[in-house]
Amino acid sequence: MKGSKFDNKMSPGGLAFQPLYKQVEEHVTQLIVEQRWKPGEMLPNEFQLAEEFGVSQGTVRKALNTLTQSKVLTRRQGVGTFVSEHTGHQALYRFFPVVEDNQAPQLPEAEIVSFQLQSPSVDVAKQLDLSANEQVVHLSRKRLINDIACLLEDIYLPEKYFPGLHEMAELPHTLYHFYQLNFNLTVHKTTDRIKAILADEKDAEILGINKGDPLLMFTRLTRSLEGKLIEFRVNRCRSDNYHYLVDLD
Repeated sequence: MKGSKFDNKMSPGGLAFQPLYKQVEEHVTQLIVEQRWKPGEMLPNEFQLAEEFGVSQGTVRKALNTLTQSKVLTRRQGVGTFVSEHTGHQALYRFFPVVEDNQAPQLPEAEIVSFQLQSPSVDVAKQLDLSANEQVVHLSRKRLINDIACLLEDIYLPEKYFPGLHEMAELPHTLYHFYQLNFNLTVHKTTDRIKAILADEKDAEILGINKGDPLLMFTRLTRSLEGKLIEFRVNRCRSDNYHYLVDLD
């Protein structure tokens, strides 16, 4: 690594207990976090990376394969390896699992109900590991498929990671690509928990259903590429004509 432009980033002594490919994997991840390569940008080829990191091409290939499997990177046959982007199309299949019965998945529209900076509740602060004096940006939206409200979502974002977000006039329907481009936060891991609940009066009014109708509630906790807790969502979905789809491959 001596003389490499990356030699101040990858220390052979610090992670010596890990396999070499794992060190390369973590190093590449860190370079992405630091925006050495941005979303959608192509990485140097394996030969160049091997030379820069002072390791074999096989070690680099193994590290890149692992990052591709975890969707940090995307390989394009005959073209190269790219930093993954959370575009609307990808968000549809990976991050929005609500589907209308007997219909193909489609990306819903979004209408903002409220959008403000506020102090978090005890539960939200606990979920996001925030102290009592930290604030969150609270975004409440309803999602529509074919102009019918199918889901309500309350999104809580730590203000320290999203400075100025609450002052923005417009937000896109899909947020994860927006997080990447505007705040250098790449969504890497999400954990969903699902349970059945009954609609309260407010949910029923917004969704156009009756109070007490069954809903699916799923909460989502999201971590960034560097492990930060960056988002907590509470979604309530109609269960009359919609279902939760998980497609594993």
